[in-house]
Formats: sequence, structure tokens, C-alpha cells
Amino acid sequence: MEFLELIFGKIGDLTWGWSLIPILVIFGCFITIATGFVQFEYFTRMFRVLSNKNNTGDPDQISAREALLVSVGGRVGGGNIAGVAVAITLGGPGAVFWMWAIALVGMATSLVECSLAQLFKRKVGEKTYRGGPARAIIHGLGKEYRWLAVVYAVCLIAAFGLGFNAFQGNTVAGAVQDSLGIDRIWTGIGLAAISGVIIFGGIHRIAKVADVVVPVMAIGYLLMAAAVILLNITSVPGVIYDIVANAFGFQEAVGGGMGAAIAQGLRRGLFSNEAGLGSAPNVAATAEVRHPISQGITQSFSVFIDTIIICSCTAFVILLGDVYVPGAEGIDGVALTQQSMVSHLGGWAQYFLTAAILLFAFSSVIYNYYLGENAMTVLTKNPMGVLVLRIAIIGIVFLGAMAPAATSVFFFSDPMMGILALVNLLAIMMLFPVAMRLLRDFRRQLKAGVERPVLNPDDFADLDIDREAWKAPAA
Repeated sequence: MEFLELIFGKIGDLTWGWSLIPILVIFGCFITIATGFVQFEYFTRMFRVLSNKNNTGDPDQISAREALLVSVGGRVGGGNIAGVAVAITLGGPGAVFWMWAIALVGMATSLVECSLAQLFKRKVGEKTYRGGPARAIIHGLGKEYRWLAVVYAVCLIAAFGLGFNAFQGNTVAGAVQDSLGIDRIWTGIGLAAISGVIIFGGIHRIAKVADVVVPVMAIGYLLMAAAVILLNITSVPGVIYDIVANAFGFQEAVGGGMGAAIAQGLRRGLFSNEAGLGSAPNVAATAEVRHPISQGITQSFSVFIDTIIICSCTAFVILLGDVYVPGAEGIDGVALTQQSMVSHLGGWAQYFLTAAILLFAFSSVIYNYYLGENAMTVLTKNPMGVLVLRIAIIGIVFLGAMAPAATSVFFFSDPMMGILALVNLLAIMMLFPVAMRLLRDFRRQLKAGVERPVLNPDDFADLDIDREAWKAPAA
């Protein structure tokens, strides 16, 4: 075991330690410039997905909004509550600015990776699609790159399907035990049972649940944060000044100064919004849309919601309070967020935050499961593979909740996610000319007065796209 930990530790050092974050940042900036700042060009268009009139109207198909909410439910999790607190503790208030910066850049990366996932999706059954980076590799780069898709799929199952679900179970059980005094075993049983009911219903049930749970959890958390901000409205300008001043080294809140702020902001921002990591495209591909770029725009909006809105709420709750003391050792992580909320609103707020953590973690569990399921279908066509994965994930959620020390077994999760991200970025780089073709087609139709652009597969006849998934528009 020590040898394995050493090997995976080295992999983690080689990916997250020095190579991956710079590559994500540099490539994100390149995409932003090469696409003409596409995330700002279509920013107002992102909000259209919230309207029912832009959905398919078919209850048996997954709409763009449902795909958005599933991905938001997966992105929004412990990173938005505990991760932001860690970033501020280690990097100072300036880390928040760099979280914002990487989110704005990541919006372009997410648009491209999710548009490619949509283009190369495959129709499965009557009204279901499967796609994602693995299928984009196989059908976009060619069968000779299938080995790369297999590496991606194995890493996706290991990191998201198994490892991160154990940690989510642990997070929920710990929060419930600390605030409500309920034994971990009961939380584990409840979480595993509810998760089982949903994941055995497949992506359609997951999407329907996310359509209800995610708005409730996000709006509830935003209202709490808004109450804190309004109660301290006169202090908000000072907090914003501290964030910007610390970000550029005009103030030094922690050891390491500006360097610590940049490092923590970029790292925690990328962990939270997952732009470029290759996870969200798996969900993006399930939606029924008219043009791949449409879902890319929607998923870009998901990054904005996760980091610019929800992470900012956590940051302001912490920085407007008096629990956080810059540079001082003490509480951090979820405890810092929880105690900051209590200092603003009273003791009852800790129970609200426990409920928020429960919903955040629950939405992440079902999201992580679907990523694992989608990867399993790349590795094997045998339905027993998906069945075994479902049973394993239910057991892992329970194990992580009941025995927190068991999560140490999943030390490979972060290194596997590092490999996953590098494979995904390599695929995006190789397929970027295709993404630019899609973007040019989308812009051309808008310029011609088409309100909602439609992909004509005949215009991409040289590509291996599924004609059942993309039918030529009626004459």
C-alpha cells in the first residue's frame, strides 16, 4: 500500500503539482482569445436556458436546462463551502479575485469541451444520448486513439465514480453528526438508499431530480448569503477593496502574499468549476439541442453560476464576518464557513448550512455516479458492468459516511483526476479546429437572422457524427 501511495503521490505531483494548472490557465486564455472572447459575446444568451420555451417540450427527453442543472449540481459541492474557506485561509482575500479570473477564462474552455461532446454524441435507444470526451476521442480523432479514450474512462470511474463519492458521503455524515448529533451509520443508510433509488432510474431520473433539488439548494443558499450581505452592506466596498488589493500584492494578508493568493485562487477555482477537467461534457452530451454550441453556451453558464455567484457568496459570508482573522491559525474549511454564518445570523444558521451541505453533496453523488456510468459504457457494452458499478457506488457512499477513515483508501482520486484532465486537454487541443468550425457555423446563422441556429450534419459530412442524433433540418 505504501508503494502505491508513493506512485500515486508522484502522479499527483506531476499533474496538480506543476503542470496541470499552468496548462489549464494558458490553454483557457488561448481559447478565450482564439474564439474572440466567446464567453462574453454570448453572455446574455446564456440566460435563455432558464426559460421553458427553449426546452424540447418532450418530457422523455433531457432538456438543455436539465443538463445544466445536473452539471451545476455536480460542480456545486464541498468546494463552494469548504474549498473557498481553505482558499481564503491559505491565500488571503486575494484568492477570491483569482477564483473569479479563472472562472471567466474557464467559461470559454467549458464552452468548447461541451460543444465537442455534443457534436460527437451517440443516440442510445429512442430518446437518450451518450457522449463526452471519450466518445469525442473515438469518433473525432479516430479508432486508433481508442486507447486514450480507455485511459480517460478508467480515470473518470476511479476519481468521480468511486473516490469522490466516498468523500461526499463522509462530508454529509460529518456535518449531520456535528450539528444534529445523528450517528454516521443512519446518515449513511439514508444517503445510500436515496442515491440508489435515483441512480437505478438512470440519467432521466437523475435529470428530473436535479431539476427540483438544484434550484432549491442554490436559491436557498443565495438567499442566506444575500441576507448576510444586506446586513453588512456598508462593509461590502471595503471587502471588495481588500480582495483586489490582496490579489495584486498591495496588501499582504498571509505569508506568501500575492503568490499564495494566485496559487490558491486558481487551484480552488479549477477544483470547484471543473472547467477543462473533462467531467461536465459527459452530462452536456445528454441534452436534446438544435446546435452543439447552444449547449456549450449553457455549460459556460454553469461555470459562471458555480464560481462567480455561489463561491462569491461563501467568500462574502466569511470576509464580512469577524471569525476569519487574516494570517492567524485556527479554524478553516467548512467550520469557518459555518461559524461565519452563525456569527451573522445566529445559531440556527448552522442547521441551514448542514441542510445545504446535504443537498450539495447529494447532487454531487448522483452526478458523479452518472460520470462513472457513462465511462463504463465506453469500456464494455455488457449491461452487467453498469449494474456492478451502481451497487459498488451505493456501498461506497455508505462506507464513506459510516467510516470516515475509509476514505483514505481513495488516495488515488486526485492523481486520477489529474490524468483525466490532461487527456481531456490533449483531446480539446487536437479537436479545437472542429470546435472553431462549429462556432463559425453558429455565428453565420445568427448573422443571417436565424434566431435559434440548427446544425446541418451535411455541412460536417467529413466528420464521424451520428446521423440519428443529428438529422438534417427539414427543407
